[in-house]
Amino acid sequence: MENDSIEDLEETLQQAMLNSDLAVLDALIADDLVWTMHTGFVSNKESDLEAHRSGVFRFTKLEISDRQIHPFSDDCVVVTLKAEIEGMINAQEFSEVYRFTRVWLQRNNRWQIAAGHVSQIVPLDSQS
Repeated sequence: MENDSIEDLEETLQQAMLNSDLAVLDALIADDLVWTMHTGFVSNKESDLEAHRSGVFRFTKLEISDRQIHPFSDDCVVVTLKAEIEGMINAQEFSEVYRFTRVWLQRNNRWQIAAGHVSQIVPLDSQS
């Protein structure tokens, strides 16, 4: 994965999330990951992998749009995107739209996600 572009890595990540591919997720996520969930919970790599391993997360749809890649330096890229996600979380079906921000860092000639945030997009008519 050393020579892959961020766009390629994002596609690989999307498939790994859909398939709960722990080996690929482990390779793409930095050991010191800091991830803020849409609930405000701050997660880490082990929590993320365990959610896939245990079946807490089961995604059946992960449709990406509005992906923007923002290079900040030779070894730091920020990706923003919108994702329509369906599946199961804690045995509860869900279908929601989210906005993601991911920080990719290159260390030891390898790109990994070091930080990120996800927010649920709530339709304006349901905010009242």
